[in-house]
Formats: sequence, structure tokens, C-alpha cells
Amino acid sequence: QVQLAESGGGLVQAGESLRLSCVASGMMFSLNAMAWYRQTPGRERELVAGIGTGSQTNYAPFVKGRFSISRDNAKNTVYLQMNNLKPEDTAVYYCGAVNMIGGRYFPQGYWGKGTLVNVSS
Repeated sequence: QVQLAESGGGLVQAGESLRLSCVASGMMFSLNAMAWYRQTPGRERELVAGIGTGSQTNYAPFVKGRFSISRDNAKNTVYLQMNNLKPEDTAVYYCGAVNMIGGRYFPQGYWGKGTLVNVSS
């Protein structure tokens, strides 16, 4: 049974930083691409950043240069370092195992409960 547990969210002011963590279990973590998504009320979940099994990374344009995704296969953990946070980054952040096809990410359908990031202006 695949389980994902996100943590690290919180309330910060604009310009500050947060580091999110996601611990995975029940899966061969090192063999899976992983991604961070975010969702706000009334909107669809959107891709924030992804990392392949070879640690190649991709970012949504709205976070490029501010966020950094990384993984530690020994700890079954994927991270999202978020710098220079903006109020529009406020959302619930989820990590997910994904399939990479043609350079695009397709969620496998396993999600944790998410972690809330709240950025005040």
C-alpha cells in the first residue's frame, strides 16, 4: 500500500522560505519519478515541480528560479525548497508518484493529505 506523508508547511510572510518534505512508503521509491502539486479551493491541482529517477528536474514557470525539488532515495523522501514565497503561493501542497511520458508528468493516483502553505503579504 503506497503511502505519502507531506510535512513542512506553515504560515510565513512574503519573501520568506519553507522546505517541504514528503516521505514515501509501500513503493520502490528510487524507481519512481516524483512531483509536487498544489491546490487552492475551487481550482484544479497543478504541477509545481517534478524530479525523475535520474534526478532530472522540471518546474512550472510560476516557481522557476524560486523553488527547488530534490530527492534522497536512502530516506524515501522528496523535498521542495521554496524561497522568496509570494501570497499567490498559498495552497495545499501534495507530493505524488508520477509517470513521465514524453516529458510530461502523469500522477499515479497516490496522494498524501497535503501540507498547507500560507503566505501573508
